[in-house]
Parts: sequence; structure tokens; C-alpha cells
Amino acid sequence: MNQQHVWQLFEGLVTSIELTAVSLLVGCTLALLMTVTLILRTPIVHWLSRGLITLFTGTPLLVQIFLIYYGPGQFEAVRESVFWLWLSQPWFCAMLALALNTAAYSTQLFRGAFNAIPAGQWHACQALGMDKKATLSVLLPYAIRRAVPAYSNEVILLFKGTSLASTITIMDIMGYAQRINAQTYDTLVVFGVAGLFYLVINGILTIAFRRVEKKALAFEVTH
Repeated sequence: MNQQHVWQLFEGLVTSIELTAVSLLVGCTLALLMTVTLILRTPIVHWLSRGLITLFTGTPLLVQIFLIYYGPGQFEAVRESVFWLWLSQPWFCAMLALALNTAAYSTQLFRGAFNAIPAGQWHACQALGMDKKATLSVLLPYAIRRAVPAYSNEVILLFKGTSLASTITIMDIMGYAQRINAQTYDTLVVFGVAGLFYLVINGILTIAFRRVEKKALAFEVTH
């Protein structure tokens, strides 16, 4: 394995990080919206959120990637629509699958943290004359801060999940690793280095989130 191969893995690392970042942005936004719909029990949307959570937490991520990438192309109406410009792109399909997957799990984390809010917090908001939506605007940020430790694990799992994107031709870390392995047959070294890339990034994420946790949960220590 030469220097050129290492640089190729670095290129794959950039793709993996970009895929993770965009998936997190989309997934977190969806998770917050679904959490609100579940708490407020918004008609119809409430059940759509539940269905999405059941679907994406009950099936493997690899199956989800295959269905999103290969599934729509079997319908002529989809191929002739404007959506095909996006659904025909491997990167977009991988991002969409990862975003929906992390949104489903993150919604459960956020809702669990919200349900764990002490009853005294609710009573305090009611005593101030707040309605349910006003109370939610106050307590939801509090619940999200409580969910940071668990959410950090979800971010790490998402980054590792990007390794499956190579199955639909995306040249991420694993995509380049498979190509280099096919050229050199040096399996142990190639995938060992690829694994090291994941290990280093996960280590950085772990350290970063520990600092975020200290700041996010500082109010509990002081009180």
C-alpha cells in the first residue's frame, strides 16, 4: 500500500465526513419536527411520524439504502418526474437513507428525554399561565440538552453507517478501500488502515461531544 493509496483513502474520508454532516443536519431537523408532532399529537402527522420511526428502526440500514436507491427507478412515473434528478444520484440516496434512519432514532432519544422532565417543571410553567405550546418552547430545549450524551452515540453510529454507502458505488473510505484491495490484495493492511481512519474520527467525535456535554449539562452541576 503506497502513498497514493493513502491519499485515496483521505479522499474517501472527506466524502464520508460530508455525508455524515449533511445527513445529521437533515436528520436532526426531521427528528425535532417529529418529536414536536408526537408530543402535541398533531393529527395525521403524528401517525406518519410513528410509522416512519417503526419502519426505519425496524429494518437494517443496508436494506433502506438499497430500497431508496434501486426502488424508485422501477416506476416509470418516478423516472419521468423531477424527483428523478435527485433519486438517480447515489450520494443523495445514501444521504436520504442515513438522514431518515438517524431521524427515527434521534426522535426516540429526544422524546425520551422530554418524557423524563420532572413534573415540577411542567407545574412551574402551568403556574406561569403558559399553554402547551409555550411550555413546549421552554422545556424542549432543556430536554435536548439532556439528550446530548445519548445523541453523541447516534452521531458516531451514523458516521460508521456511512461505510454502507459504498454498496451503491459511492467512493467513501470503504469504497476506496475495496478498490485498493482489489488492486493489491493486501487485505489486512488496506482494511486495517481504513478501520484506523474510522477509529480516529470516532475518537475525535467522542472528545468533542464530551466537551459539549459538560457545557450543555453545566446547569445541572451548578444546581
